[in-house]
Amino acid sequence: MIKPHDLPDLAQDTLRIIPLGGLGEVGRNMATFEINGKLLIVDCGVLFPEDTQPGVDLILPDIESVRDRLDDVIGIVLTHGHEDHIGAVPYLLRLKPDIPLLGSQLTLALVEAKLKEHKIRPFTLTVAEGQREQLGPFTLDFIAVNHSIPDALAVHITTVAGTVLHTGDFKMDQLPLDNRLTDLRAFARFGEAGVDLFMADSTNAEVPGFTPTERAIGPVISDVIRQTRGKVVVASFSSHVHRVQQVIDAAVDNDRKVALIGRSMLRNMTIAQELGYLKVPKGVLVEQKKAMNMPDDQVVFMSTGSQGEPMAVLSRIASKGHAIEVGSDDTVILASSLIPGNENSVFRVINALIKLGANVVHKATARVHVSGHASAGELLYCYNILKPRNAMPVHGEVRHLVANGDIAESSGIDRDNVFVVENGAVMDMTDGAVRQVAQLDIGFVYVDGSTVGTITDADLKDRRILAEEGFISVFTVIEAATGNIIVGPEIHARGFAPDEAVFDQVIPQIQAALKEAVESGTRNQHQLSQVVRRTVGRWVNAKHRRKPMIVPVVIEA
Repeated sequence: MIKPHDLPDLAQDTLRIIPLGGLGEVGRNMATFEINGKLLIVDCGVLFPEDTQPGVDLILPDIESVRDRLDDVIGIVLTHGHEDHIGAVPYLLRLKPDIPLLGSQLTLALVEAKLKEHKIRPFTLTVAEGQREQLGPFTLDFIAVNHSIPDALAVHITTVAGTVLHTGDFKMDQLPLDNRLTDLRAFARFGEAGVDLFMADSTNAEVPGFTPTERAIGPVISDVIRQTRGKVVVASFSSHVHRVQQVIDAAVDNDRKVALIGRSMLRNMTIAQELGYLKVPKGVLVEQKKAMNMPDDQVVFMSTGSQGEPMAVLSRIASKGHAIEVGSDDTVILASSLIPGNENSVFRVINALIKLGANVVHKATARVHVSGHASAGELLYCYNILKPRNAMPVHGEVRHLVANGDIAESSGIDRDNVFVVENGAVMDMTDGAVRQVAQLDIGFVYVDGSTVGTITDADLKDRRILAEEGFISVFTVIEAATGNIIVGPEIHARGFAPDEAVFDQVIPQIQAALKEAVESGTRNQHQLSQVVRRTVGRWVNAKHRRKPMIVPVVIEA
């Protein structure tokens, strides 16, 4: 692996493609395209932290390869409005606010609302399916695709080096709620002209057949609401306009009002309603305060938190930390898929809700959600339409990428032209031929409170140790002239043992180790501190089979 400044030179009229996120993970999707000194970015999303990353709020793409070249970036194409594709835009525009953003009407509206919170006024260009834009050396054609959010777009990129079709997230729902089909005719036209590289969504590549239609969900949600005597809470992604529309329609069918709960849910659905993507009959939406005073069987709460996020509404309801309470007559519907890595958090919330007496309905018990991603049959269909020269699966864990690569190969693409690569792969295209020329060292950029990029993997390791193994501090004062111990060793611990008398066993060992070190000529405070650390560490490991964080302090007096 190499650093950005060690990248091989890029020849004239050669297109360089570098995925900076989204490969080997479900999130922080971002890729750069460079030719003749100009850079185009497709998507700029976030990844949500796992249990092994305590305290982290968000994870951003590693943009070191473009940080010093932002003046060369001529645009950021956003395929749709999900957080894993737009969530990192504010952090990139902090560095250069005037980079143009290209996307559909809804996508840009969601991004602009997010940027407003960061006090950034972006330069935007609204595009639609069938539209062509010229950005420097890049000719961009936008193609309608359906997904679990309206207004999603694929992008076809034409350069002198060759052509690329990037799907973004997509599926081929033949009965979409908004009647906006994935434009397979456009796929076919580009296929006839020749696609040199197909970058396809891999999330559902392991799933055989075709993804079920969204229309199958509405009746199920309506039936669940009809059978509930008390209140109904539905949790979903805050940007899932189609699912919210179905919940509103089901609530109307059952003579219930709907209250939108959660800041992001309110913000996004207000935007969707204003732009006409969400159709709400007059009088159906009510504020939370009013809904709380209505009979339980007359209200549906539409909330965030379907991924078990600790601070989201649903988690707070489950932990009895929210004004909304659920009990034996109430139903909670989790109308979303599990994002890989969130399983433990989601099941923890489900168990807590069931313990409160609620009936919990989720994808494993009823068809209350279908995926927004193309399954294996749809992907094969696209490969056969396009007949691309090369394939590079994107958006998914390793198993998803490999499955997508297998589909590409089964469609007739030569194995050597199927690139299942990692984030940071440096792919060069010349005259339609693609090859990998290097591998960048790509890391995680953590957002931790108000800090960005200052938390390291080492810091997270320390946090995990503190959480799992505890903390021991050892304070000792020695006489500067003789090295004799004047004070201590004083040992204090947190999360290790309830009775600090347990350390009486190790104190003589610390005293003996310090005495031996001083007699052998060691007087450096840091070296003496390490003597203490090693002594305590050996004792803890031998006696307690633990590896707590040990902080020794040796002071001369």
